[in-house]
Amino acid sequence: MTNHRHVFGILIILTFGFSTLFNCSKEVAPLQSKTQSNEPGITDPFKQNEKLGRGINLGNALEAPYEGAWGVSLKESYFQAIQNAGFNSVRIPIRWSAHAGQTPPYTIDSDFFARVDWAVHQALSRHLLAVINIHHYTELMDNPAGHKVRFLALWKQISTHYKNFSSDLIFEILNEPNNQLTPSLWNTYLKEALDVIRETNPTRTVVIGTANWGGLSALDNLVVPEEEQNAIVTIHYYEPFHFTHQGAEWVLGSDAWLGTTWSGTANQKLAVEKDLQKAADWGQSHNRPIYLGEFGAYSKANLVSRALWTNFVARQAEARNMSWAYWEFCSGFGAYDPVKEKWIPQLLHALIP
Repeated sequence: MTNHRHVFGILIILTFGFSTLFNCSKEVAPLQSKTQSNEPGITDPFKQNEKLGRGINLGNALEAPYEGAWGVSLKESYFQAIQNAGFNSVRIPIRWSAHAGQTPPYTIDSDFFARVDWAVHQALSRHLLAVINIHHYTELMDNPAGHKVRFLALWKQISTHYKNFSSDLIFEILNEPNNQLTPSLWNTYLKEALDVIRETNPTRTVVIGTANWGGLSALDNLVVPEEEQNAIVTIHYYEPFHFTHQGAEWVLGSDAWLGTTWSGTANQKLAVEKDLQKAADWGQSHNRPIYLGEFGAYSKANLVSRALWTNFVARQAEARNMSWAYWEFCSGFGAYDPVKEKWIPQLLHALIP
């Protein structure tokens, strides 16, 4: 998330009504594995979700139009800081569509592949699980039929390239399907992408998000193929939106929300609890682990409120056996100051008590 993150779909996001928040207990039951696959060689997604644990997004770098365009270029020291702080995983958003041919065979640029390889190795060498996705493929959202073949061709290249990597590398099919990629159409596209991935990665864990910008609103419309045994379902959470996006330059009228606080009142906590419980209930009824792949509050919100909200959401996700990844490392929502090369203590302690 930064001032660039949701520039294409804010009106849709505004309709989400993500709301929910809970009691900030620091003693939380560990993520539990509910099931083991009966098929040899298939990784248990509940155990993978447990390993994802507490994570952070390396946002605004590789999913920008080009790395550095949004003020973030990845450094080795960032991965070391994340490991030292006690995180278990990183989510690495990637705009593959900006680095691939426009005509068949839609070849991904080899230098860009090498850069992603570097980032993945930085994570895996530090025993951090790495989630890589297809991020900001806006052309696919605007014209699904016109970009379907290219989308699947990108996954064929990505999955083939990484087929021999450790199981600590996880694929996320697409960030926040939206616009013309409707919930019903997304169910078709995710199935076809899974088929492509499984040709070369039969045992790799795959993350699947919801349509309508990745939130709770489309969770009940999501259909993960029954035969898919190694999938984690992800949701994104930014409620209350007027708090988390106050002053966000890309949200029309958000300056009017400046000064909105979150103090953890009973009603504020209850709202978060209801939202996250909805996701947890869906996961239980569908026997799918849940990954809170994004949550965060923009830097124009009061820091005390940001820390209270962040801690509450993280602890309540953990209490419901969800892994999570904070949005994001060092930009507009960042928990790390790249100029001072230090964590913002209030946010780090909110994430890792």
